[in-house]
Amino acid sequence: MTTTQLFPSAHAPAALDRHAALKFITCGSVDDGKSTLIGRLLVDSRSVLQDQLENVSKSGAADLALFTDGLSAEREQGITIDVAYRYFATPARKFIIGDTPGHEQYTRNMVTAASSADAAVVLVDATKLQWKDVAEVTLLPQTRRHALLLKLLRVPSIVFAVNKLDALEDPAHPQQATEAFTCIREALETFAAAAGIAVAATIPISALQGHNVVTATPGWCGYQGASLLRLLETLPVTPAEAALPLSFPVQWVEKFSNSSDTSQGRRVLWGRVATGAARVGQSITVFPSGKTATIAQVLNHVRQPESVAASHSAGIVLDRELDVSRGDWLMAEDAAVAQSQTVSGTVAWMDDAPLVVGRAYWVLHGHRWIKAKVQRITHRLDVNTLETSPASELEPNAIGHITLSLQQPIAALAFGQSRVLGALILVDTATHATAGALLIE
Repeated sequence: MTTTQLFPSAHAPAALDRHAALKFITCGSVDDGKSTLIGRLLVDSRSVLQDQLENVSKSGAADLALFTDGLSAEREQGITIDVAYRYFATPARKFIIGDTPGHEQYTRNMVTAASSADAAVVLVDATKLQWKDVAEVTLLPQTRRHALLLKLLRVPSIVFAVNKLDALEDPAHPQQATEAFTCIREALETFAAAAGIAVAATIPISALQGHNVVTATPGWCGYQGASLLRLLETLPVTPAEAALPLSFPVQWVEKFSNSSDTSQGRRVLWGRVATGAARVGQSITVFPSGKTATIAQVLNHVRQPESVAASHSAGIVLDRELDVSRGDWLMAEDAAVAQSQTVSGTVAWMDDAPLVVGRAYWVLHGHRWIKAKVQRITHRLDVNTLETSPASELEPNAIGHITLSLQQPIAALAFGQSRVLGALILVDTATHATAGALLIE
């Protein structure tokens, strides 16, 4: 099976919004400088207060990683465990940064953050790699795994940042850092091409010294492009799935007791529009009951618009009372959404216990919980060779292809068409821990 068959393809957005806040994550292998990079972005863009800077300073120098490594366990171990979010803005744009952990055992936290990210910066530590010849460059497994997961999760923009090149600078060999970046960049491009990963840019940086992070350092390591921050200011946000028919997972049902309110005493179905738009007068079908109705009102937090588009929260009032509860879906009557009790797709396995055939899990689709059983494991992916091979189980942090048998049917699309309708979360029935993410083919 080829890589293009393994991973769902993303659809190109019709229009790109470069003015909305960009939500991006840093990821890569452990100790590649992710937390330090975010600290550098915050400090050099003047997004931290003086007292915050003093709190992370040691012996007069700021420990940049401490801006995000806020847990006591993280500070004690010197690693990132949970996802830490920070907010900052430049004159050109607002940003939400997620600092994700590099350790394999916390890959599930990286997946959670990447699932809602507009972009990702994959850090690569130049000091950990053999770079004398491009053929000798062996990327770290976690670097490859994180890049593959970003592709799998349809993160629109992926940037490789080759870090710590300043540590390779040697007066006796003035071209050493440049040669290292050239070889590592070629290795990254070869890997990305083989995996079908579209790379927005590959940039040489020093998170510690600040080279090419906020301000460009022309000619350093032979690079003449924009700094990382200037590139981030131009990247698009994830496009809303507005071209598809309406789908609306019901998150909360509210009944007003005052008949003089805007809903005129009817129940309001709250949630976030997944695809299409909710419009007054639109005919819908409730899944799984199959009952039909017409949208009488559409509400949001400030007014009663005629419609609410995909990716925005809304309250929907139907023209008649139906038995609708949390977990149900409102679908446009003309929505061509397949209903099936058997689904197949690529799974990112994150549980400590391996995935085996016959094991039962809870599955979350939208806000609907369903029991499911693993019917088949087709294969697993080797993150080093990108080859697939038959497998009887999937170990922690593995990526593979499986088939699930569901206790009840779901209304789903391929993940390549819809990130909401095409995604399932697998949860352990005993521990209630998130076990994996399945992306429907």
